[in-house]
Amino acid sequence: MKAIIVDDEKHVRDAIKLLVPWNNFGITAVLEAQDGVEAIQQIEEHKPEIIFTDMMMPLKNGMELMEWLQTNYPAGKTIVVSGHDDFELLRHVIKYGGIDYILKPIDAEQLHGALAKAVTRIREEEAERSRQTERNIERNQLRPVYWEKSLSGLITEPSGYESMADALQEEFGLSRDVRECKVAILSVDTLSAALKNKFGKHTELLFFSLTNISNEMLAEGSKRLGVAYRYWNSDNEVLILFYEELDTAEQLLARLQQGIRSVLGSTLDIGISLRRPFPAGLSAAYTQARLALRNRNLLTKTKAIYTFDPNPPAPPKPLSFTDYAEAFKLAVQSGSEKQIRKAVLEWTSAVRGQSSITIGQLELWWHEYNVSRNRWLTEMFGKGLPSFGQSEGYAFILPLDEQGAFSIDLWEQQLIRSLTEMSRLLLTQQQQDSNVIFDIARYIQHHYHQDITLQEIANHFYLSREYISRKFKQEFHVNISDYISGIRIDKAKMLLLNPNLRIAQVAAMVGYDDEKYFSKVFKKAVGMSPNEYRKVNQP
Repeated sequence: MKAIIVDDEKHVRDAIKLLVPWNNFGITAVLEAQDGVEAIQQIEEHKPEIIFTDMMMPLKNGMELMEWLQTNYPAGKTIVVSGHDDFELLRHVIKYGGIDYILKPIDAEQLHGALAKAVTRIREEEAERSRQTERNIERNQLRPVYWEKSLSGLITEPSGYESMADALQEEFGLSRDVRECKVAILSVDTLSAALKNKFGKHTELLFFSLTNISNEMLAEGSKRLGVAYRYWNSDNEVLILFYEELDTAEQLLARLQQGIRSVLGSTLDIGISLRRPFPAGLSAAYTQARLALRNRNLLTKTKAIYTFDPNPPAPPKPLSFTDYAEAFKLAVQSGSEKQIRKAVLEWTSAVRGQSSITIGQLELWWHEYNVSRNRWLTEMFGKGLPSFGQSEGYAFILPLDEQGAFSIDLWEQQLIRSLTEMSRLLLTQQQQDSNVIFDIARYIQHHYHQDITLQEIANHFYLSREYISRKFKQEFHVNISDYISGIRIDKAKMLLLNPNLRIAQVAAMVGYDDEKYFSKVFKKAVGMSPNEYRKVNQP
C-alpha cells in the first residue's frame, strides 16, 4: 500500500512520517504534497490508498480536496489532521467519507488508531471485491449451463417459454413476435477419429467449441438468427434453434460445416426440421431433425445437411438378419474360424448389396443379432452363461472409420471377433463339461452301493441338479437315474452267480434296502426275477 501526506507545513509532514511505523501497516511508500493541487497530481499518478490531509492550505484546501476525492478517487481513505477545532470542518469530513479527524498537536496513539481503521477498511473492501469477483466468475461459468438447461427444457416442455420470454429476448434477441422456428441437430456421433482423439476425454471442450463456432455465425449481420447450445437430454447433440430468416437456415448450416472444418479439421452430419410453430412446435421440430439424421444413408461418405422429408420414398424390401442366424449358430458350434468367417462374409455381402442403410436399419439388425445371440447362449451354456453373455446385449455403437463414416469392413471384423470368442468359450465349456460329467460317472461307479441321489451328487460337485441331469444325458444318452440303476443291475448279475448269497444280501450289496423293490427293478431291466436269472445262469 501507499500513503500520501498533504500539508503546507513541512514539519507536520515530517512529524507524521516519524510517528507512524509504516511497515507494521503494510505501507511501503509515503508520498508528500504541500497543497491540494499537488496532491491531486500525485494521487492521479501513484494511486495511494491512504490520504492524510490538512484542511487549511493554499491553492486548494482540504475541503476542496475531499470533494474531488469523492468524485474522482472514492477508493482512497482520508484521515484529516487539522489545527482547527471547527464543527463545520468536522461535518465536512463526515459528509465526504473521512475516516477520522485528528487535531494538532498530533497524538501518536490517535494517529495509529485512525490509520489502523483505514487499513482495516481497505482490506475488508479488497476481500469483498475478491468475493464479488469470484461470484462474477462463478456466475459467468454457470450462465451458459443455465441457458443450455433452460433451452433444453423448452424442447420437452414448450409451455415453459412464457416464464422466460423476456429473459430470452434480452439474452438472445428472441422476440415475443417470433411465430415460427426450425431446429437443427449437430450430431457428434460421426466425428472423425482424429477429431475425437484431439479432444479425448474432454468432451465438454468439444461441445464448447461447436457451440461457440455456431453462435458466432448465428450472430453475423444486424441481428441474431438463432442460438446454438448443448442439448442436455442427449449425450451427443448440439442443437441450433433458428428463429429469424428461416429460409436461409440451410445455407447458414452449409457455411457452418465449412467453418467447423476450417477450425477443427473435420465436420459432421446435421439434421434440420421444417418450419414449426414457436414455441408450441419445438418438440415436433426436434423430432423431425432427429428423423432426418436417422433416415440418412450411412453409405454416403461425405458429411451433409439432411432436411426432414415428410413424404420419404418407400424403402426397399428390408434385409433380415434372422435369415442368416442359423448359419451363424452352426459356424459357432463348429469351432472353426474359417466357417465363422464364411458365415459372416455371406451376411455382409448381402449388406453391401443394399443401396441405402439407415441408423434405424442398423439398430434393427443389431436387435435381431442380439435376440439370436442370447438364444444361442442359452442353448449352448444353459444357466452357466459366460460373463459376456449375462446381459440382454451390447449397446448399439456405429462402427466408424477414421473419417467418421460407417464401415461395413469394421462391422464385419467385429462380428467375426465376437463369434470367434463365443465359439472358443463354447469349446472350453464343452471340454470342462465332459471332464466333470466323467468325474460324476466315476463317482457313481464307486458309490453305486450307497443311497446315492441326484441331489447328493449335485451337493458333492457343487453343480445344479438340472445342469448335471442335462449334461449327463447329452454325454451318455441316458438319464442319470437309469445310469445308476444300470450299474446296480450289472453288479447284481455278477453277485447272483454266487449261490451262497441270499437275494436280500445281493440287494443290500448293490444299494437296495428293500428286497421286493430290488426284485421289481431287476425284473423290469432283465426280463426275469433274480431267482430266475440265478437258475438260468448257474454253472
